[in-house]
Amino acid sequence: MAKSQWSFKTAVELSSALADRKVSAVELAEDAISRIERHDAKINAICVRDFERGLAAARAADAELARGVKKPLLGLPVTVKESYNIAGLPTTWGIPAQKDFTPTEDALSITRVKDAGGVILGKTNVPLGLGDWQSYNDIYGTTNNPFDLGRTPGGSSGGSSAALAAGYGPLSLGSDIGGSLRVPAFYCGVYAHKPTFGLVPGRGHTPPPFQPLPLDRDLAVVGPMARSAADLSLLLDTIAGPDPLEAGKGYKLALLPPRQTALKDFRVLVVETDPVMPTDKTVRGTIDTLAGNLGKAGAKVERNSPLLPNFAESSRLYMRMLMSFLAASFPPEGYAGAQAAAAALSTDDTSLGAERLRGIVLSHRDWLMADGGRARLRAQWRELFKTYDAVICPIMPTPAYPHDHSDDQEKRRIKVDDKDYVYPDQLSWPGIATLPGLPSTAIPTGFSPDGLPVGVQIVGPWLEDRTPLKLAELIEREFGGFKPPPMFDD
Repeated sequence: MAKSQWSFKTAVELSSALADRKVSAVELAEDAISRIERHDAKINAICVRDFERGLAAARAADAELARGVKKPLLGLPVTVKESYNIAGLPTTWGIPAQKDFTPTEDALSITRVKDAGGVILGKTNVPLGLGDWQSYNDIYGTTNNPFDLGRTPGGSSGGSSAALAAGYGPLSLGSDIGGSLRVPAFYCGVYAHKPTFGLVPGRGHTPPPFQPLPLDRDLAVVGPMARSAADLSLLLDTIAGPDPLEAGKGYKLALLPPRQTALKDFRVLVVETDPVMPTDKTVRGTIDTLAGNLGKAGAKVERNSPLLPNFAESSRLYMRMLMSFLAASFPPEGYAGAQAAAAALSTDDTSLGAERLRGIVLSHRDWLMADGGRARLRAQWRELFKTYDAVICPIMPTPAYPHDHSDDQEKRRIKVDDKDYVYPDQLSWPGIATLPGLPSTAIPTGFSPDGLPVGVQIVGPWLEDRTPLKLAELIEREFGGFKPPPMFDD
């Protein structure tokens, strides 16, 4: 079965076609399933298939459409990162010891997608413990980039980005703490949005075998992925909103409208690189081109500002707080080894690797001091956003790199313009939005000379997710967006 006219349409376009009876939900599900069956032996994006229940949901959606029922996602095929609980399907986070764990209830975001009429076809592959920008594990194997099978699709939502790029439905759900939504979107030429921290409840996006309880997981968010900017808003609006189990907390995060609605009115600060983690000439070039295009369209574009928080200081703080959170689940022997290594560090060592090591063994007292630093950082960003509507900056220093499954990530290296850098130091660019909890929209902007996708992230103000999302829509409309991978454009 060849590619249909619907295979690479956006969710907004497909919703319109469903409403106009130009296509049925079953036809859309069958088209996505056909593409998975034809192509996924090479890509390995869908690690858990749920076709039977997906087709049943599609038939139910067609019945509702026939009755004139209106729902945001009614009849749309959706894939979901493996780390979300879906009743009756395994949730392993790529951890071999959890390969038989099967939750009995859906994550809250899954419930909301189903209630909105979404047709879930399967789960997408992840790295071990969601801890890499590559997506491989001993349970489900390796996911490949649809633009170059020898390269990573990103991680930890790499299966979702590869599925979107390959035409396995228009929408997917992912998560992000170290760029796990934005990096895969960048590497596969699709869109993703890291919401304002706390906007989308994470209940049921829980490491197995823990109970799906409401829990404040510092820095971590769940969010939408798609092949167009407008689709991100469609899915975000579906999953956002307070957890009913936390109604007594007394807070409800509400999104503000976009600051601007035309390119000519946006005030944008553009950042191309930084000595902390330099970007390569391809990434710098795409950012420079976009900045030029925005200027020609009438936007106010500036290339530097004293209002931008110190990138080196915020990167070091992010490394400490990120690893403090992640290390809570380290096994005792690993934690003990980190304690010994951290104790041996020189007080003069302010490398990012040293900060990660210190973070693993951070005391509660020191964590509170770090959290105070984060509060000051948020104040700096608030001040910056009085002058600018958005900050455009890198997501990662290079396009997708070849698979590297060596065990110790601290010993891996990433090559930037022929110079080697420490692999985990790349966390700095995703961390620019993660540490202060700001919204960030990843968008594709074109391709490298060897055909790999490149893109940028648009960082916006706290609770003003609709501002970077609107700018992403306008950039897509004016300068173009997703293009299918040539190997799988059939």
